[in-house]
Amino acid sequence: MTALLRYQSGLLLRSQRWLAPLLLYAAVLAVGVRAGEPVLGALGFSAAALVPVTAWCVRICLTQEPPAARDVVAAAAGRGRAHLAALVTGAALPAFLGAVAVLGLTAIGDRRGVGALAATGAGLLATAACVLTGASVGALAARPFLKATGWSVTALVTGALLALVTTGSPAKHALTALVTGSRTTTAQLPWLACAGAVVLAAATAALACRATARLE
Repeated sequence: MTALLRYQSGLLLRSQRWLAPLLLYAAVLAVGVRAGEPVLGALGFSAAALVPVTAWCVRICLTQEPPAARDVVAAAAGRGRAHLAALVTGAALPAFLGAVAVLGLTAIGDRRGVGALAATGAGLLATAACVLTGASVGALAARPFLKATGWSVTALVTGALLALVTTGSPAKHALTALVTGSRTTTAQLPWLACAGAVVLAAATAALACRATARLE
């Protein structure tokens, strides 16, 4: 699996397709977050932006290989493992960006009534929940389920929006905890949302890998 992850990471970095979601995330933070605003609200905004960004990154990694190269990798390592490596690679960059954003926003935000450690913990858990939820959206909006670009992009945008507003979504639950904490100046650690996101991502990855092995 380590070799597959290196291979997928190399493809992503050399293609420079990661620049678009990176710039989108940076632009969203630049427009929506200001120094000195309540830290939990800023962390919630940062985490919410990671849902579509992660979904986009995952879709990029799932579609970046030429068919011939994908067949060679599948023959060497198995289609399921190759697909899983692409999923993990697609989620890794947004997770890193989110963690950096949490540290930066905790440093510049207004932490009155909220300890730095509590704010960081809540931000990291919310970030993990949103990244994993976004990865699930990206996995379902790309091959092998949707191969046509138009339908895939439509499903990705719709899925990311629903993940942010639908009751029961791990991402929405995590964001609600941060918003509530911002109003009460009490950091609520969204452990349940993060656990739900882990289960959702694991189930989605298993489904996608199994479908890839059968349909491609």
